Amino acid sequence: MGDTLEFSDIFQEVKGCWNDGRLRFSKQTVVYKSNKTGKVDSIPVPDLSLAQWRRVCLGHGIKLATSNGHIYKYDGFKDTDFEKISAFFKANYKVELTEKDMCVKGWNWGTAKFSGPLLSFDINDSPAFEIPLASVSQCATGKNEVTVEFHQNDDAEVSLMEVRFYVPPNAADDGTDPVEVFSQNVLSRADVIQATGDAVCIFKELQCLTPRGRYDIRIYPTFLHLHGKTFDYKIPYTTVLRLFLLPHKDQRQMFFVISLDPPIKQGQTRYHFLILLFSKDEDVNLTLNMSEEEVERRFEGKLNKNMSGSLYEMVSRVMKALVNRKITVPGNFQGHSGAQCITCSYKASSGLLYPLERGFIYVHKPPVHLRFEEISCVNFARGTTTTRSFDFEIETKQGNQYTFSSIEREEYGKLFDFVNAKKLSIKNRGLREDMKKKDGYSDSDEDEHDAYLERMKEEGKIREEGDDDSEGDESDESFNPGEEEDDVAEEFDSNASVSDSEAEDGDSEDEGKKKKPEKKPKKAPKEKKEKKERKPRREKKVKDAGAPKRPMSAYMLWLNASRERIRSENPGISITEISKKAGEMWKQIDKSSKEEWDKKAEEAKRQYEKAMKEYKESGGGGASSSAVKEKKKKVVKADTKKRKSGGESERDKSMNDSFKSKEFISSEESSSESDHGKSKKRKSDDEEEDEDEEEVASTPPSSENESGSD
Repeated sequence: MGDTLEFSDIFQEVKGCWNDGRLRFSKQTVVYKSNKTGKVDSIPVPDLSLAQWRRVCLGHGIKLATSNGHIYKYDGFKDTDFEKISAFFKANYKVELTEKDMCVKGWNWGTAKFSGPLLSFDINDSPAFEIPLASVSQCATGKNEVTVEFHQNDDAEVSLMEVRFYVPPNAADDGTDPVEVFSQNVLSRADVIQATGDAVCIFKELQCLTPRGRYDIRIYPTFLHLHGKTFDYKIPYTTVLRLFLLPHKDQRQMFFVISLDPPIKQGQTRYHFLILLFSKDEDVNLTLNMSEEEVERRFEGKLNKNMSGSLYEMVSRVMKALVNRKITVPGNFQGHSGAQCITCSYKASSGLLYPLERGFIYVHKPPVHLRFEEISCVNFARGTTTTRSFDFEIETKQGNQYTFSSIEREEYGKLFDFVNAKKLSIKNRGLREDMKKKDGYSDSDEDEHDAYLERMKEEGKIREEGDDDSEGDESDESFNPGEEEDDVAEEFDSNASVSDSEAEDGDSEDEGKKKKPEKKPKKAPKEKKEKKERKPRREKKVKDAGAPKRPMSAYMLWLNASRERIRSENPGISITEISKKAGEMWKQIDKSSKEEWDKKAEEAKRQYEKAMKEYKESGGGGASSSAVKEKKKKVVKADTKKRKSGGESERDKSMNDSFKSKEFISSEESSSESDHGKSKKRKSDDEEEDEDEEEVASTPPSSENESGSD
């Protein structure tokens, strides 16, 4: 047998909620570490006074008691672990592991025993249940009755609110009230904060970021009291997990962070962190409200009766001595600017990310602390808005993801080296070498290969090709692309001609000069479109009323047969809920039952094919197709007739305009110019007719008649 025994997935009950962790038995200590909070319980082996093996709700559990009155319970062991642990206890510990049965009779009367921090309800010397008095928040008394109320845990799915005990009156009248005795025993060991006595020291008007405001902090021997203008908070030292002292990036301020579990509450808001902000220049002289002998005896040189120094140093020093926990400070990490933190954003709020020796902490809104043990992997991602920054993503083993965005690209190398040194798993490890070649992130997107941009370009090409293929389907009845594309260039074509308004302005200014030849559009698109065959329009299918109906699937046949049964089993169920319920039932049907309905569906399909064959042989289905063809012919004739009539009307209009007088033509040119300026496309036939009109306007009336006769 080795020197240690280790077990994973061992649970510890904390205020009504099971927290999983790891338990290790060694020759010197018994150590349990919670996976959720990282809190470590260390029990020295010489202090062990009791070890019991019990059958509990999560399999089997161990109850350990120490000589100083503490009790620890760990559940989640297997039945086969008993022999292994018992042999280890015999070989290394003075205490033997004994089996203890719980009472499962279900009786509600028995004997209440107070043993250390536990209230045990025993029936015939066997415990029925045990209540950890540290979970008790209040104890109320009545006539022959005691009500015990409990702290609520937000992580617990079901919470126990209170337990009531009936205490019978004492037969021997010795002047003591059994109800009061019971209540005092509970309150003496319960986690009930009572502000008795004077505070050790008081700090006035400290700036607090979470919860926001200025508070007077009163330090008591067992709890911390925050007194503000609106709210008061009492924080027991047993709920403090960690203390952090973090320098601000401006080197003029300090953060003092207190991690809490369970958090302090205000309505529906939970504060897992208490964050205080101090200025480095602020000094204070502190005098403890205790005698020097008492200070020396209680704090063993950690504190003095009279102290002076920076305010943040005094607060952190007093808290460290009272809570008896180490203060975590940033390690050897230094960013690009020389600071021990990185400026970033989390959930649209700007803050500071501190890489620590054993985790990351972000302050301040909302504060986040991530230990390396609970991190599954990290990822360096490109910034969503600009290439001058990047995102740092952290995924935990519980499946949560934290994204710290808008980090300057100069911080990439330092952060990558830190993560690599801590041996954290990096998703895109190959990205670092590419960035080293490009000196971080390149300023221009053109110098980098953007896979997302390439994919968008490919999709754009496919979309354009699809649009070219479907032009015939989307054309209007009065739209004739053959006529317009002869002389009109694309909007972004390099050889696009000048606009109509510009051309007409040039004609009005340079009447005596020769008109400049207009650039003609490219002919390549026209030739390409002439070669490409247009797809015919899809004919809309007309349902044949006389044709046989399509067969049902196996599921639909089963549904029609089972619908009434489902409705009777679930009265008041809606139609949509019937379909949903039927789908769930169909998934649960075994293969043998489904084969029966598959055979029925195949038989229905054969009958349909047979009926369809007979229907077609008898001439069915022909009338509908001929009717569609006749309708299509009528539409085509109407389109050609409309185009011809439209062309003749335009020609007649141009002939009538050529016989107008010179004065009439000149007065209408201004209005025609504005009308032509608004249009985007112009036909070459209209331009030739306008040139003829200008020539006619400059000739005498006799020549007009001649040109008109021509």
